[in-house]
Amino acid sequence: MDPLRRDLVTLAWGPGLLVSSLEGGAEGVFGRPASELVGRPLAEVLGVSDAAARALHLGAAPAGVVKHLTSKRGGDPVCLRATTFLLESDLRSASVLNLTALLDGVPPFHLSWLSDFRLSSRNPLSSVQIAVQTVARNPDLSDRDKRRLTVANRELRTLDRMLWLLAEYGRDPEYGPDWLPRATELISVRSLLQEAASWVEPELAERQVELAFWEEDHDLPAVTANPYGLRLALSQLLLNVAHRLDPGTQIGITLRRSGRGAQAVIRGPSLGVRPDEQRMLYEPFGLYQRRGGDGFSLAVLRRVMLNHGGQFVVEEDGSQGTLYTLTFVG
Repeated sequence: MDPLRRDLVTLAWGPGLLVSSLEGGAEGVFGRPASELVGRPLAEVLGVSDAAARALHLGAAPAGVVKHLTSKRGGDPVCLRATTFLLESDLRSASVLNLTALLDGVPPFHLSWLSDFRLSSRNPLSSVQIAVQTVARNPDLSDRDKRRLTVANRELRTLDRMLWLLAEYGRDPEYGPDWLPRATELISVRSLLQEAASWVEPELAERQVELAFWEEDHDLPAVTANPYGLRLALSQLLLNVAHRLDPGTQIGITLRRSGRGAQAVIRGPSLGVRPDEQRMLYEPFGLYQRRGGDGFSLAVLRRVMLNHGGQFVVEEDGSQGTLYTLTFVG
């Protein structure tokens, strides 16, 4: 089959919403051959609800109507783009494209406007933080109110980090806003990780989690980095690992040479990621619902590392859980 048609199918159905014909890359779009789909209900073929299939049927027009659907027929959700046409004799036809497969491996879009969004949100967020801190100084607060303010402060810090991560992910390294620091310097990987941990020190202290370093090689070279962007992304990674550890546990970090640079391997509990989910680790919010936000922080960290000329890889290790390997250039 022509590779260009592998992720595209054309299908037709009548008033009973049973698929009468299907041509193209059925396996690439629906994961099953056409012979198993012809004669089946439209909702089953598309992997959507009966109501969604009925809406697609009723919304068809002679000139074509574009709808985006989330197929949940099996495995991970797949985004489909369906252009539905109304034919004569109440027949419908649709051209369905598997957008998830089509965009697999495409470089991330530049979303520099996210940096502007972070800048515009700084003042209102800071005002709320100051207000919460002012209320917390009231000596007459009940224990319950003190606990509520503690939680509020923690959530405000989380929101602040998420906004910074959004800005960092959307930053174009060549055309980013001038207010975002871009200067690089030579710094040891150990210092970089320790400084990153200091950004989330209150959260790590609550979990009673500390960093434990083991250097395989002596006199590790300093690496070239923009400490600001890396500290931010690394701090969220350390915090996510800490959240999956028992209180009082250490985060093990191995440091070693890697060519003219250095490498850090962070060990954490298993994410439980299946092999077919591996690529989704680096997609923003790809695994958000099931992995507690790791999908976004990993996407940011990978993008920052690539912008530094380095690499970031997440791997499941049967004996050690999940290994996060960061390779820095010297």
